[in-house]
Amino acid sequence: MYRKVLQCMFPFVLFFSIATVALPKANDQVSVTVHEWGTFTSIAGEDGTAIAWRTYGGPTDLPCFVNSFGGFKGGLFGSVRMEITEWYPQESGMRSNGSIEWRDIRISPDAAPDFPAERGTSHYYAARQTDAAPLQVGSQKEKFLFYRGVGTFPLPISAKATGDGQILVKNLGADALEGLILFENRGGKLRYQFAGAVQNEIALDSESLQSNWSGLLMDLGRILIEQGLYQREARAMIETWRDSWFEEGTRLFYIVPRRAIDAILPLDIQPAPSQIARVFVGRMEVITPAIREDVKQAIAKNDRSTLEKYGRFLEPIAKRIGAKSALLDSVSAYLSRTSSCSR
Repeated sequence: MYRKVLQCMFPFVLFFSIATVALPKANDQVSVTVHEWGTFTSIAGEDGTAIAWRTYGGPTDLPCFVNSFGGFKGGLFGSVRMEITEWYPQESGMRSNGSIEWRDIRISPDAAPDFPAERGTSHYYAARQTDAAPLQVGSQKEKFLFYRGVGTFPLPISAKATGDGQILVKNLGADALEGLILFENRGGKLRYQFAGAVQNEIALDSESLQSNWSGLLMDLGRILIEQGLYQREARAMIETWRDSWFEEGTRLFYIVPRRAIDAILPLDIQPAPSQIARVFVGRMEVITPAIREDVKQAIAKNDRSTLEKYGRFLEPIAKRIGAKSALLDSVSAYLSRTSSCSR
């Protein structure tokens, strides 16, 4: 028996991975296993639930060969309604309901990894570091199918920072939230707390966070593998989002329940695969009192570098504290600059 793996990358970002097993029988029976992995990024509002924000607040983080609707995406607001903005390979059909379709996908386990690449680095390439088999749609080759978009739909979590340094996390859905982690990066100091499964609610204390980078990576990898990813996939997923998951700020990571994923992003594959694993990491930014004070002080001191480190989250943070300044406008304009790719 040999295994063919087709992997697909979806957005918010989301990656979708398909593993195919071809059985050595006379009828050349093929069994397909689908692995889909991605992340939903959101920001908790004052009441703890996800708010609308400018989800793409910076230049493109994708290679220029990735298809795009153009530079308008920086002005799109969403809380995490799915409108596709980027994809690769070229899709076979884009529908008015926001779905995307690929037809006649060829999976070639013995094919050379002849994939497009450009100068410079991109976290896009990290998603290729799996056992997935090469695939081809038309003349375009890749290790996965990729799409990214803007969504507005209810999330199964709320998170509210209290004045005493705690973060109250509530499960708003019927299914347990698995793999809950509280993470903080303050000035390069990384700390985290693994809370595990949450059925109802839990109060997490920022004073209980520990500095253990290797422990964090191990916990994340273990959680992803327990949800159905292969070891190399789990590693590739972490590497894909390493530059954004662990940036400045305070956030929660959790596994989006499978029932919620199926309702938010219906998936149809023909012929039907023998197995599907859909692993989505939810990421919710929490605007803590410490973050609000940091931004206030940076504005008062004309400290551009501190403001820039909050990236695409600076605008919602500034709105939360009611801050306005010429420096803030300048930094926001810089962070919202559009892609340099010539489409």
